[in-house]
Amino acid sequence: MSTETLAHTWYMTQRQLMAIVRQPVFLLISLIQPVIWLFLFGNLFKRVVELGGFGTTTYLDYLVPGIVVMSALGSSMWAGMGTLEEIERGTLNRFLTTPVSRSALMNANVVQNGISTACQSVIIVLLGLLGGARYPGGAGGLIVLVAASILLGTVFGALSNALGMLVRERESIIGINTFLLLPLTFLSSAFMAPAQMPSWMATIADFNPVNWAMVAGRSALAADPDWGDVLTRGGALLALAVVAVWLSTRTFRSYQKSV
Repeated sequence: MSTETLAHTWYMTQRQLMAIVRQPVFLLISLIQPVIWLFLFGNLFKRVVELGGFGTTTYLDYLVPGIVVMSALGSSMWAGMGTLEEIERGTLNRFLTTPVSRSALMNANVVQNGISTACQSVIIVLLGLLGGARYPGGAGGLIVLVAASILLGTVFGALSNALGMLVRERESIIGINTFLLLPLTFLSSAFMAPAQMPSWMATIADFNPVNWAMVAGRSALAADPDWGDVLTRGGALLALAVVAVWLSTRTFRSYQKSV
């Protein structure tokens, strides 16, 4: 990627970030659901760790990485709605008449989503700390958790952009996201340790990118981190993110030819 493309991407990213800054209530609303998950589920299932297999004696310690990753998933899956809105308003087509990099037009949305995910993840981690969660892996483990959530957000943000380009209908995006969100969440270790899942669910979770991010984050946050898990799951997420961004860019080029 050239220096010019990077500069254009950052310029377009700043444009999207300013739109969020001008609507701070949106940031507050996006945190309501994670807070509910964190403290409602954290108290409701706090004794489930007595079943074993969680790697901790406090359910909140186990839950925080799951909430961080779930929040990244939930916010990134709607990136395509922003792309669709720019198509409907004609903003995207106007940018096509400028010298701005075509990759920047598509990837700025993904970069903005990554920055938002990082900020959201840090806030959730701090809220968990205030609630009594502890992170034996320290700052290094927290960095890995945030990085894993950003990679996951990149995967689903890029795929959502591609979807917006292909279907160009809000109802289709809403329907697909609604259909995928709960299965991706509950067929992972977000709330329950794999050792306590039915075998078929644990097997599916092994192939679920959402679970890869959770495993990488939890492994890095453990008192004795399993860096093998971190590297394999993190590497798989990175590879998937590269493919998703490539697919998103290819889809954008197809859209460009159609206008």
